[in-house]
Amino acid sequence: MASTTFIRPPTAARPSRDAVPADVRWMRLTANGLYALAALVFVALAAHLLTRQPVFALRAIQLDGDLTRNSVATIRVNAVPQLRGNFFTIDLQAARRAFETVPWVRRAVVQRVWPNRLAVRLEEHRPVALWRGADDNGAAEQLVNAQGEVFEANVGDVEGDSLPTLQGPDGTSAAMLSMLTRLQTVFARQGSQIDTLRLSSRASWAIELDTGAKVELGRGSDDEVLVRADRFVSTVTQMTQQFQAPVVYADLRHRDGYALRLRGITTVTTPVTVNRN
Repeated sequence: MASTTFIRPPTAARPSRDAVPADVRWMRLTANGLYALAALVFVALAAHLLTRQPVFALRAIQLDGDLTRNSVATIRVNAVPQLRGNFFTIDLQAARRAFETVPWVRRAVVQRVWPNRLAVRLEEHRPVALWRGADDNGAAEQLVNAQGEVFEANVGDVEGDSLPTLQGPDGTSAAMLSMLTRLQTVFARQGSQIDTLRLSSRASWAIELDTGAKVELGRGSDDEVLVRADRFVSTVTQMTQQFQAPVVYADLRHRDGYALRLRGITTVTTPVTVNRN
């Protein structure tokens, strides 16, 4: 019986990469690169034209958060003229700074809202004290917020709020506010409020009460000053009741007592000795 054998013809060998001339390869690479560059330029141009369509121009600003001291009118006058760009091109950090230039605004958070709006959340300063520089004997022209930050605002807006005054070196407002809070708690026990808290350049504390009395607290750590204040408040009533006269001046800078001046009473040279028991 005859048999048939199939023989596969040899496959023609493909030319290797090295067989392609170098100049041809460079031409292909160059052409591919040009095609890719052209595509990128087309996409960028299309995006540029798209993002500048009138539909993306900012049409509205949504305000949220604290608006106690501000209104839509004050925001429009102070912040809106500083905004540049549309929904895509506006610089949100620059927009935030624009809103934070508005009087009474402490912090602003700005977000895009598709397709043509901004959402702005405002946090206003909450004034808790007036601020006066250490060497300033005039009227206070700045305020301190609840975070202990000094800020510019119309002081006349808070004239009816009976705010205490802090007077000290620059950069001490936060520490002074903390100290004021602690001292207020101590002097509230005798029914007094602190009108003014002073910190000298030598770190010596002094207060003026709503009764008009002036109290020198002296230097030291906050805890040391508070111990002296507590000692004074706990014992001074004995003297005022005995002489039936209010305190005009007290000096707590003595080691074992304090010097006291009562209205209508001659001041003695030796300080009042305080029994620690």
